[in-house]
Amino acid sequence: MTLHELEVELGPRRYPIRIGRGLLDQPEALAALVTGRHALVVTDGNVAPHYLARVQAALAGKTLQALVLPPGEQEKTLARFTEVMAALAAMGASRDATVVALGGGVVGDLAGFAAACWMRGVRFVQLPTTLLAMVDSSVGGKTAVDLPQGKNLVGAFHQPAAVLADTATLDTLREREFSAGLAEVVKYGAIADAEFFAWLEDNAEALMARNPDALAHAIATSCRHKAGIVARDETEQGERMLLNFGHTFGHAIETEQGYGGLLHGEAVAVGMVLAARLSADLGRAPWSDTARLAALLERFDLPVALPAGLSGEALLGRMKLDKKAVSGRIRLILWAGLGRAEVVPDVPESEILPILEA
Repeated sequence: MTLHELEVELGPRRYPIRIGRGLLDQPEALAALVTGRHALVVTDGNVAPHYLARVQAALAGKTLQALVLPPGEQEKTLARFTEVMAALAAMGASRDATVVALGGGVVGDLAGFAAACWMRGVRFVQLPTTLLAMVDSSVGGKTAVDLPQGKNLVGAFHQPAAVLADTATLDTLREREFSAGLAEVVKYGAIADAEFFAWLEDNAEALMARNPDALAHAIATSCRHKAGIVARDETEQGERMLLNFGHTFGHAIETEQGYGGLLHGEAVAVGMVLAARLSADLGRAPWSDTARLAALLERFDLPVALPAGLSGEALLGRMKLDKKAVSGRIRLILWAGLGRAEVVPDVPESEILPILEA
């Protein structure tokens, strides 16, 4: 088994990211991540049948509870957050408790936000089981829940104590979810690493076949980029905004569809193409790079155009509520071409609307 080990360094604070096959089959390593007496494992109905028993067995010496939530982005709500808090209260969780997030991005965001709020912040550990969570949401400490008005509007920055990504869990991931995760992998090449983007083009078939070596390289490279950016800008005051390439468009799509249409990664794929098209329209980037981006996403079975039936005006209204907007003015992550993302403040609505209505 090839093990990739990275660290996220935040001044005097740091935490490990471990990536490899079979990590959930190492009970001593799992147990070492829970340093206190209480542990709450938060997971969902898709993940629990496959992996919950292993985690419970590894933590058998702790005061342990498991909370199994329904799967899906539509469950990332304040009501589900309240359930997690109630579970912590019911078990009498103390300040040395650990919340363990076993699942994808929804579980990680929700469990992490609960850990941030319980007694003003307790330890939590990320055990991501989806590709999207492994390469993006499990690293960096962004935790949140959604509101009907917008995605991730209620949340906190709360870093995990560790991220343990067992790539064997990807064997049971549905094809659509797997492809959705590849959108976030492509993002790192698009915003910061043209060489990695070219590697993805050369290895697209191997990745779609879930080749273990190709997957491990893609995950480790993505996490290395994420860890570096988070270390330099933990609370998204500047450079970390670049990680939202495609997300302002994508979040608007997800919200307008009521979190029941495109998956997050699918919406981000569409959003990245829209951001690239807008960049080209504004003369900031070559059209040829937009074409390469769309072509690679399509090779990963991802959508590259807006779903039918969405109003451009409605999407624009959603974008105004994006967390990066300032005083109602839309701030977008655009690019100057492959590997060169940039923050562009106050993009005129008159330039954005045609992209949303094309």
